Amino acid sequence: MENKQHPIGDLMSTTMQKIREMVDVNTIVGKPIEAGDVTIIPVSKVSFGFASGGSDFTTKNQKPEADNSFGGGSGAGVNIMPIAFLIVKGDTVRMLPIAPPPGTTVDRVVEMVPEVIDKVTGFIEKQQDKKAETTDTF
Repeated sequence: MENKQHPIGDLMSTTMQKIREMVDVNTIVGKPIEAGDVTIIPVSKVSFGFASGGSDFTTKNQKPEADNSFGGGSGAGVNIMPIAFLIVKGDTVRMLPIAPPPGTTVDRVVEMVPEVIDKVTGFIEKQQDKKAETTDTF
């Protein structure tokens, strides 16, 4: 008697191979998009599942030496949800979430601190530049 792989194994292998083809690292971290001196990288959440099943049965009319009894099926589902964009400009990298993050107001304030510091620093530098220009003209 030869040792053959059961058809359910082939069914599951094919299903897993198709999922691997659909879901790779480029699905989660997308291809960079160049926009001038800014690079935008999409980030997604991917979840997937699959199921396979089958049965092995004989009928009254089947010859005992026949090896063609099998019934099976498989299914797969993939959910891809964009969650954020990485924004790269020069040496600065920022994450821009698509939906507001769950959490408290304190969490949101902590996330905003680097952006607020950059804006305040830029404002102060502009004020100093204006003051220097008015001082140089007299």
